[in-house]
Amino acid sequence: MNYRHAFHAGNHGDCLKHALLVALLDRLLRKDAPLAVVDLHAGRGRYDLGGPEASRTGEWRDGIGRLLDQPPAPLARYVGLVQALGLYPGSPALAQALLRPTDRLVLNEKQPEEFAALRAWAEGDARIVLRQGDAWALKGIVPPAGYRRGLVLFDPPYEAEGEHARLAAALREAHRLAPTFVLAAWYPVKHLAPVRALRDSLAGLPKLVDAALYLRPPLDPTRLNGSGLIVVNAPWGYAEEAQAIVEALRGRLADEAGAAVHLAAA
Repeated sequence: MNYRHAFHAGNHGDCLKHALLVALLDRLLRKDAPLAVVDLHAGRGRYDLGGPEASRTGEWRDGIGRLLDQPPAPLARYVGLVQALGLYPGSPALAQALLRPTDRLVLNEKQPEEFAALRAWAEGDARIVLRQGDAWALKGIVPPAGYRRGLVLFDPPYEAEGEHARLAAALREAHRLAPTFVLAAWYPVKHLAPVRALRDSLAGLPKLVDAALYLRPPLDPTRLNGSGLIVVNAPWGYAEEAQAIVEALRGRLADEAGAAVHLAAA
């Protein structure tokens, strides 16, 4: 696969994923016990929105570009971090900014060029452990040795056949290996058939919260019509915060009739 997130950094999918990720981490950090964050599809850490890839697509202009000026209260924490960190911070950079000296950040990236950029970005931070390999090979990385709490983030490119089914199987395996960890998985919304199948396949996992934003009716399988984040073992109070975040995103990012928010908790 030749997926490069630099073309899509800061788009509406990133805004949803990262605003909800910050909310999750803030809730986990309320407890003093050390925690570990595992990002299985880490990319390069952060992205230059003025670079050739992001400039070519311009997707960030209809994403983070719409949030920078006086963001609504539910988005202020996330947008403030983006502005403080500079460029566009991916999930690794947001986690790095929030974690404490006793915490651990495990970053996995398979693609060699992206991994090289990630390694250069992470250099000098003793809290960070880098791994170049298959994101679906969870044993030995989930959970990180010595940590009983934390978060595991799945963010695959969804270019391969059967990626939704593979994600569902990986979430169940991660819960078996690390039952006390929060698990979060981002997914695209083009049309609803694969999304419904993913949601159905996760039934029975504990404390499920599924928050999604549809920028337009999810009927055209050739367009990214929205995205969502499914969370397993969601912290107390997260569902209500997630609802406020996706509603605020709809208010800033949606232009077309039929934009909608999906929030389900079980």
